[in-house]
Amino acid sequence: MSDTVPAHRYTPELAQQIELAWQDRWEAEGTFRTPNPTGPLSDGFERVADRPKAFLMDMFPYPSGAGLHVGHPLGYLGTDVTSRFLRMDGHNVLHPMGFDAFGLPAEQYAVQTGQHPRVTTEANIAAISAQLRRLGVDHDTRRTFATIDPGYYKWTQWIFTQIFGAWFDTVAGKARPIAELVAELDAGTREPDTNPFDRPWAELTEVERRQVVDLHRLAYLNQAPVNWCPGLGTVLSNEEVTADGRSERGNFPVFRRPLTQWMMRITAYSERLLTDLDRLDWSDSLKQMQRNWIGRSTGARVRFGDIEVFTTRPDTLFGATYLVLAPEHPLVEALTADAWPADADPRWTAGAATPAEAVAAYQLQASRRSELDRQAEGREKTGVWLGTTAVNPLTGADLPVFVADYVLTGYGTGAIMAVPGEDTRDFEFAEVFGLPVVRTVQPPEDFAGGAYTGTGPMINSSNDRLSLDGLDKAAAIATVTGWLVANGYGEATTTYKLRDWLFSRQRYWGEPFPIVYPVDGPDAGLPVAVPVQQLPVLLPDVDDYSPKTFADDDATSAPEPPLSRATEWTTVELDLGDGPRTYRRETNTMPNWAGSCWYYLRYLDPADDERFVDPELEAYWMGPRSEGDVGGVDLYVGGVEHAVLHLLYARFWHKVLFDLGHVSSEEPFRRLVNQGYISAYAYTDARGFHVPAADVVERDGGYFYEGAPVDREYGKMGKSLKNVVTPDEMTAAYGADTFRVYEMSTGPLEQSRPWETKAVVGSQRLLQRIWRVVVDEVTGEVRAADEAPSIDTLKALHRAVDGVRDGMTTLRFNIAIARITELTNHLTQTYGQSGPVPRQVCEWLTLLVGPLAPHLSEELWSRLGHTGSSAWASFPVADPAYLVDDTVQIAVQVNGKVRAQLDVPADADAAALEAVALADPRIAELLVGKTVRKVVAVPGRLVNVVAN
Repeated sequence: MSDTVPAHRYTPELAQQIELAWQDRWEAEGTFRTPNPTGPLSDGFERVADRPKAFLMDMFPYPSGAGLHVGHPLGYLGTDVTSRFLRMDGHNVLHPMGFDAFGLPAEQYAVQTGQHPRVTTEANIAAISAQLRRLGVDHDTRRTFATIDPGYYKWTQWIFTQIFGAWFDTVAGKARPIAELVAELDAGTREPDTNPFDRPWAELTEVERRQVVDLHRLAYLNQAPVNWCPGLGTVLSNEEVTADGRSERGNFPVFRRPLTQWMMRITAYSERLLTDLDRLDWSDSLKQMQRNWIGRSTGARVRFGDIEVFTTRPDTLFGATYLVLAPEHPLVEALTADAWPADADPRWTAGAATPAEAVAAYQLQASRRSELDRQAEGREKTGVWLGTTAVNPLTGADLPVFVADYVLTGYGTGAIMAVPGEDTRDFEFAEVFGLPVVRTVQPPEDFAGGAYTGTGPMINSSNDRLSLDGLDKAAAIATVTGWLVANGYGEATTTYKLRDWLFSRQRYWGEPFPIVYPVDGPDAGLPVAVPVQQLPVLLPDVDDYSPKTFADDDATSAPEPPLSRATEWTTVELDLGDGPRTYRRETNTMPNWAGSCWYYLRYLDPADDERFVDPELEAYWMGPRSEGDVGGVDLYVGGVEHAVLHLLYARFWHKVLFDLGHVSSEEPFRRLVNQGYISAYAYTDARGFHVPAADVVERDGGYFYEGAPVDREYGKMGKSLKNVVTPDEMTAAYGADTFRVYEMSTGPLEQSRPWETKAVVGSQRLLQRIWRVVVDEVTGEVRAADEAPSIDTLKALHRAVDGVRDGMTTLRFNIAIARITELTNHLTQTYGQSGPVPRQVCEWLTLLVGPLAPHLSEELWSRLGHTGSSAWASFPVADPAYLVDDTVQIAVQVNGKVRAQLDVPADADAAALEAVALADPRIAELLVGKTVRKVVAVPGRLVNVVAN
């Protein structure tokens, strides 16, 4: 038998059999069904009622046709290992998975093939679900859903109506129902924050009041500058536009133009989104990304007549020599002069006959540039003069007013006071247009010229109104701000870079808005929310999924979403409480961000058709643990690419729900970890094109594809580099457990790591050695014997338990695997290939490996005579008595220099240490002819001998 594989060896073939069998058993027995404390999923809760809860989840995947490659499961396996460990360690663990299924890829495929996006998406969901099942993840599949399920997006629509039906009370600092605002306005205890009419609330008509109220809503219609792509027929997000102002998909021109869109007033929550970051268990780098995106700035608003600017440096007001408006600024048209003055500088007029012509041409030019391009450092500054001036309130000087695309509408007021002496972009603009430069901050003597952006005393900043000369920056800001406020020219303020969330998409494959508009009557065209009893507003089937496209350069065209062609759906008769009326439905759809803003809540109560989540379940799974705790998901794992927008949007929605009393937790995700990326070798041919990495052959120190040499590079695994390795390949070749252990062994969860298929065999050999510790490969019998382990084995066992626990709790699964490896090596050396092994050792080793290699653990646990699943067995606990070393190494110094390292009993006192040190031959030789003046002995650390 020595020349053949032992009959009971743990081979990939046996691993496959074991894994498939246990996966079927888990499903049949509902091993990973997590009981709720109440409701339809509460069966079995008495089993876990006294356990602490743990809610873990991943950022759910978009179900693309390509399925998962080995980089995707890194986070999924990390949460799975943690989930299994916590369950074994005595928690009631919720570990669900769902699918973010609306979005552009499926719609594009539908446009190309005519196949309904739902058909494509559901097939992809089934394929990825099968991949996840094959990896042995412990998801409670009863809670699985996709955002395209009508029973799910019914509640996405309902949450939208809650946001639409709320306003932000700046006094209370929270959202409140819009009905409370109306009641206070009617009672005269409050005046509207925004009122476009000349009359007070009491004198407005009913329709005018509706319009005023709509301006206060957290979800509102607004004519906003957007990225309009005629060639695609849709509005694009900033992330979908390249730096040179073209669509990422298709490379079509993109124009900035105002369109009426649904917006979310996320800016009302800027300060809370910022300050509450300090209460979250997130990495500092992740928090900083959010802080940068929110972009809090303190400064002053300064009024130059009709033009109001925000500046963080009001102290430089004496150096303001011109003003600039963004091309989209609403005052541009009103401030544009009818004709050029006789002495107009030709550099300012762009050769146009009139200011209106110059401005219109420039606005069109600016609309073709992305915001990223407009803000790019070093780009030549362009602009035109409006033919008008504004007065500097401090100096009384007339400042020319320009329009220039390096100013954006979304930051501050969309207008700036330009101080070329202290701002690089303003200086560059001033050089191009021949504008004066006044320095207000003293530069150092060796300053080379240009804009000085450093610190120094104020200069050139005095007149009969105010003197700032000699002041430092802080004192000057305080002084000038006080002057502006006292004289009615401005006020201290805080502003944010964060902009309101553009929420409309001119696409088919998305959630329909639960909004209708009356067709007739005085309120025609005003938005009305569909009541919950009439939700969901189902997405209709259409024959043509593509939005209407236009000529690439047709910047004046307007979106015509695919739903606008579903005429039988768009016009509907409804009774919304005031009798049957004819309404027009909203034909834009929500962005796919909507479904991912709240999915974690639906996992708690996935089948509830009466409410989006049972409050008792939300409080149990997500409620605050103590006073001041924000609550939320206990561990959320996902890619850093979602570090800003998804998380900001989800936090915003959750805070609105909290303010309105729908949830008890203030934040959605208490702890968040970004898993690393997996990189792999990629290969390019002589043309620079990537070739399939799997087909590259290494030969004679080089790399070849179909006989031709190729160059090797390293990059993130993905389709574009053609270096994808799928988990299907790995499980087929080695088994799921080997794949799991290899992926978890390559580093801490947050760390990016390389992929090397050849190295997988090391994890396979580890599992084979663990198998051999418990199972005799020749007979198939377990080796467990009812005998006590030796002291050495007990120490090795308990140290492994301690190390594995540390690795599990810190998400350093590589540490846990290293400790398991050390224990396995000790057991192999101690007990050989076939001798009896103490039962405690066999069982604890089986449980230690359980979260990492669950199928192997289940099989060994069963063979050891247990009928229940090892997934519910108690995780071993180390005895501190076995973690203490018998001996420790101490340093022996002579006159402060280390002369020897000695092993001594761990409990040796100072007198014993002194005796051992002085008796050491090396130390004794050094002390020959010397007098020992003093011996300092520190137990467990060192001995220092002072001699002369």
